[in-house]
Amino acid sequence: MIKNKKYAPIDSQVYPRFSGIKTFMRLPHETQEKAVDFAVAGVPFDTGGSFAVGTRFAPEAVRSMSSLIRPYNPGLEIDIFKYCSGIDYGDFAVNPGYIEESYQQIETQLGTLLNNDITPILIGGDHSVSLPHLRAMAKRYGKISLIQFDSHGDTWDSYFGKKYTHGTMFRRAVEENIVDPFKSIQIGMRGSLYGPGDIGDAENLGYKVITTEALRGIDPVRLGEIIKERVGDGPAFVTFDIDFLDPAYAPGTGTPEIGGFSTFEAQQYIRTLKGLNIKGFDVVEVLPDRDPSKITSLAAANVCFEFISLIAFNKREASGTYKK
Repeated sequence: MIKNKKYAPIDSQVYPRFSGIKTFMRLPHETQEKAVDFAVAGVPFDTGGSFAVGTRFAPEAVRSMSSLIRPYNPGLEIDIFKYCSGIDYGDFAVNPGYIEESYQQIETQLGTLLNNDITPILIGGDHSVSLPHLRAMAKRYGKISLIQFDSHGDTWDSYFGKKYTHGTMFRRAVEENIVDPFKSIQIGMRGSLYGPGDIGDAENLGYKVITTEALRGIDPVRLGEIIKERVGDGPAFVTFDIDFLDPAYAPGTGTPEIGGFSTFEAQQYIRTLKGLNIKGFDVVEVLPDRDPSKITSLAAANVCFEFISLIAFNKREASGTYKK
């Protein structure tokens, strides 16, 4: 890799968006971890799923739909690649069917990016992969704050008698002392429960929980203030389960819940995170086989775009050179 080379998408006015290899946003595929601000990586693992499986195919599907995305974000008024250099790192190696072995592989591979001060944009996979993501984050940055957009709290003690599933990882993260729950927040919880204690379990661990019903009464600006008050200036990780969206906007997911949010609302909420010390992001639970129109993959690709836009926005603001 050439030192300080700037990586950006190929020009879609020269090479049409329906052509070429399907990397994220048509970024170059690179695996050398130097001289870039962010790297998109797939985490194609779904052994932690409890109902419908197939999220292992999400990285491919999300990349395919990302070819529609242009580099300027009008909501944040940011031209991403004026301020950032980014790559598509490809997919992490995993061992299908073996969750703890895959966790170790994911943690190690992610650690390589983090040790080179690269902000990862990770495409799962079921939500269980967030645990090795957080392990790697904590190893690099210390105890991390979690900002979770989701319809499920994922703080059960076990599922089918197993400690590692896509419904237990945020309890494990507290038990392993890698997440500070008192500086973390869960946003969008809704749907039927096994019992009234399901929400209380997360709160008892220390998480702040904003249910869908509560969020309906909070405008995006206020939500941003609440998140910043909670998280502070410390290192944070953002996880976005696609079932935060209503099934009308994201039918392709393994455990959909009605009464959710629109893609527009999700954009507004994510943009409120500007200025936070976010060290990494993931988007999870896209299930392409249940997404015949590909709108779920398109939504996930745009969530990733908003994440990348936050990186560029923060870098521009830190430079102190930008004037409207």
